[in-house]
Amino acid sequence: MSAETETAPKSAPESAAETADLPNVTLSERLVRMPVVLPLFTFLSVLVLWEAGTRLFAVPSYILPAPSRILTGFGAVDFARWMAHIWATLRVALMGYGAAILISLPIAIGLAKSRLLSRALYPLLVVIQSVPVVAVAPIIIVVLGTNDAPRVVITFMISFFPLVVSMTTGLMATPPELIELSRSLRAPQHREITQIRLPYATPYIFSGLKISITLAVIGAVVAEFVAAEKGLGYFIQFSTSMFKLPQAWAGLTILVALSLILFQAVSLIQRLFFPWSLPKAAK
Repeated sequence: MSAETETAPKSAPESAAETADLPNVTLSERLVRMPVVLPLFTFLSVLVLWEAGTRLFAVPSYILPAPSRILTGFGAVDFARWMAHIWATLRVALMGYGAAILISLPIAIGLAKSRLLSRALYPLLVVIQSVPVVAVAPIIIVVLGTNDAPRVVITFMISFFPLVVSMTTGLMATPPELIELSRSLRAPQHREITQIRLPYATPYIFSGLKISITLAVIGAVVAEFVAAEKGLGYFIQFSTSMFKLPQAWAGLTILVALSLILFQAVSLIQRLFFPWSLPKAAK
């Protein structure tokens, strides 16, 4: 069949048939085709059930405040104080996340290039990841003090391992034929990494980046639970200790929104600068 035949416009009967098929699409299929409407509808339904349940069963606000009470928790704290807590958590999360990226990339390259280094270092990384960060956090605070340094280290420890694993997996997923071809052409090592291995590893790297950015926020909050004077983790812990549950839930809501925004920011960077690394269904 020629190309002209393949690209020829559809005939009037064919278009009419497709148009006639549209009304046959079920409601569930239409909702699936609207990626924003269905999650929003589910979220609003949960809020309505939550509000109705707490009012119907007269649940005390110190056990589970209704969504309307949580809204009042937002207003109980002035805007400048909210921003100070948000910035404290965001700053520590981004610093720990950036340190994790800078350190995990060369380690992943070393693990992908050297079997000796992989066998020597990988078990150690697993051991470090197996250590409960919550249990180690007080020790880190004692050693490094109460400034940002221990909180950044704790954030780094939580977000570091998924990045190393995803980057190493991606770098090792390069087709061996391409590696052999580059070596037969005597291509330098840095060109093998930057022009062959890293492009193939980009989808894996962004998968790790998306997981780690949410873990970075969790790490910052865990560090603020242990020792901090500002931050959303500190605010939630303080509000809970004062039985101000609506404020604590308001802080938790902001924390979830912050994680979602950072996750979407990483997704946007991939969509704008590396669209070829996205799966076809996500383009």
